Parts: sequence; structure tokens; C-alpha cells
Amino acid sequence: MKVLFIAVHPDDETLGCGGTILKHKQKGDSLFWLIISELQSNNANYHKERRDIINSVSKTYKFNQVFDSGFSAKELHNVDFNEIISKISEVINDVKPDIIYTPNRSDVHTDHQIVAKAVASCTKTFRNPFIKRILMYECLSESETNFPLPENAFIPNVYSDITPFIDQKIDIMKLYKTEIHCPPLPRSPENIRALARFRGSIAGIDYAEAFMLLRDIF
Repeated sequence: MKVLFIAVHPDDETLGCGGTILKHKQKGDSLFWLIISELQSNNANYHKERRDIINSVSKTYKFNQVFDSGFSAKELHNVDFNEIISKISEVINDVKPDIIYTPNRSDVHTDHQIVAKAVASCTKTFRNPFIKRILMYECLSESETNFPLPENAFIPNVYSDITPFIDQKIDIMKLYKTEIHCPPLPRSPENIRALARFRGSIAGIDYAEAFMLLRDIF
């Protein structure tokens, strides 16, 4: 089974489905990571540090391959939408994944909204019949902070039991030193664990990650 995890920014994959990534690897699936964008800086040390973090995360998850689209974070709204579609399509056609995990289409971050819309354009069944399952993940500090309107609701209908992986998920998130925060901020180890505990309680398990199922062909 080939599984593609799409992260708008590095760390989204861990916040949204880190435990599920580890679970797929344990099952022997081939894992692929597509990073859409990164913060740009003139500071060479910053770029080296970020690249070192991404390499460490990749090695920990044991991704088979990592793709970097090279877009600038917070600037996707200035990029030709067709260019974003083209980059994502390239990777999808290269990997030919059975399963895709994509960011939530109603996250408050504009970059997330754009990428989710682009993924929808890239995964049409008649063009990519090899894609059997598409799941949308939530991202702490993005999914829950949009205006509380019906069209923005993240309503999960699939739960992944990550009980054996919750500690490792949090340890991997700690590799992103500048993205981990102290309570009560959402991206704290305590709140990452709390969300997993809450999602788990809905599914009758200790810890879970929640997804919205967008496609399932079997």
C-alpha cells in the first residue's frame, strides 16, 4: 500500500496524523511526504536548522521519499493556482498512492484552504483511478479557530487508534522546536495529547486521530 501525506507546512503532518503515519509504517506501507511550502528567510542558519529538522522528522517516520514543492509559506494566494495544481499532480502521478491524507479545507490558514482545493482538483477519479481513499485531517490551531459556522465545521467520521503511538507522535512534534508551545496554547504537548484523548473517547479507545472521509473505493 502506498500512502501520501500532504503537509502545507512541515509539522502539519505530525499534528494531523503523526500517529497514523507511524501506524502505516508498522503495517509495512510505503510512505511519501509532500511538503507544499516553507517560511522564507535570508538567514542561512535558519534554513539549515529547518532542513535538519525536516530530515530528522523524515528519518523518524522512515518516509520512503520526501517531496518539496518549494513554495513560500503565507504566499500561496499570490501563486498561480494552476502552478500549485501542477506541482501536486506531479507528485501524485509519480507516487500513484492508494491513500492520500490532505489538510482540512476549512482551516483558518489561507494556505491550507488553497492546498485542500488544489488536492480536490488533482484527485479526480477519472484521471487517477489508483487513488482509493482520501482522508482530510485536522490541525491544531488551524481547524478549531475558524469562525464557528456550519461550512467551517470539521466533522470526523473516521478514527485511527494511535494509542501505541501517542508518545512518539508528541516526541516527533517536539523536533519542531519553534512550533511547540506551552499551555494553554493549542500546540502544546498537553493539548496534543488532550485532543487525541478526546477523539479517542468518541471512538471508545484511549487515543485517536480523527479524519473526514472524502473517498473510499473498495
